Amino acid sequence: MKTIPEHVAIIMDGNGRWGKLHGRSRSEGHYAGSKTMEELIDASADIGIRILTLYAFSTENWKRPAEEVNYLMSLPVKFFNQKLPEFMKRNIKILISGDIENLPNKTRNVVIKAMNETKNNTGLIVNFALNYSGRNEIRQATIQIIKDVKENKISIDQLDEKMLENYLYTRNLPDPDIVIRTGGEKRISNFLMWQSAMSQLCFVDELFPDFKQPLYIKALERVQQGDGASVSLIQRM
Repeated sequence: MKTIPEHVAIIMDGNGRWGKLHGRSRSEGHYAGSKTMEELIDASADIGIRILTLYAFSTENWKRPAEEVNYLMSLPVKFFNQKLPEFMKRNIKILISGDIENLPNKTRNVVIKAMNETKNNTGLIVNFALNYSGRNEIRQATIQIIKDVKENKISIDQLDEKMLENYLYTRNLPDPDIVIRTGGEKRISNFLMWQSAMSQLCFVDELFPDFKQPLYIKALERVQQGDGASVSLIQRM
């Protein structure tokens, strides 16, 4: 790899379809995807990526069947209870982007614990976009800016891109160099709409549970072979 990207973001699409394709339930597909996610976290730490943002659950996902949503809400509990000791040993820091206040209590509590316990770690930052909406992120930022202007905390003349970014979930994080989407869809689906304005976009056909470390590395290398912020389409790697 020519250079190591500082920040990689991944839309982990295709878990449910993977389950159905393999004669399993959508929930089993999400479990398979969680194992791939663990592999990519390890790979990112090993190759020296500084920030990995993972689209774990969008606000639109609440429209899915209740059984599937309940399972998706249980996954962070299992994941962090199992992986948190390892993250501490590997110096991995956990951040959450999204509206965690409206998560179920167990889910909210475990992600808050993960953030608190890893807040002083200085290695790979894993930022989970959880109950996340890019449009709502910008909306909430706008509302807070208006409030702060009315309260004379800031002047409207001070408002520039940098100041607006301080109101986003990703404040203090650089924009992603690369946004990867698995599963064959070629859209960003309300993900990091502000932050990905200048990111390189990479769309792969593989469903996320099949997007193992070798394909991940290959995708990063193929993007680097592209031109500027052009769209790189990787088919049947």
